[in-house]
Amino acid sequence: MKLKYSSKINKIRTLALVLIFAGMIIMYIGLYFRNIEWLMVVFMILGLIAIGLSTVIYVWIGSLSLKAVPIECPECGKPTKMLGRVDACMHCKQPLTLDRNLEGEEFDEKYNSKRYWKEQENEQSDQSK
Repeated sequence: MKLKYSSKINKIRTLALVLIFAGMIIMYIGLYFRNIEWLMVVFMILGLIAIGLSTVIYVWIGSLSLKAVPIECPECGKPTKMLGRVDACMHCKQPLTLDRNLEGEEFDEKYNSKRYWKEQENEQSDQSK
């Protein structure tokens, strides 16, 4: 079974889209409580907060997308963007890396964490002592 990976940009965009729909559903639930005004207002405000949060996330991922490294996927040949040391193609889900040290390694998102690299650095310094 081949694992399917998802690009970080697409994951965050999906979260923002889910928040929009969740906000609308919360607001519709509020309409069922028209007779209890304060409860309806609470649901409307919660829905607006969810939609507002999704807007903030879209702006944030848009600014991150501008900083992402544009590359051409070696598998499908389409242009994609990479965030971090490892990512996946936005189109074909192919694992990608620009780090020569990670070529041939099993795809793992832990390679993007600063903590992982700090631990590797500490292990190497312990071994050299």
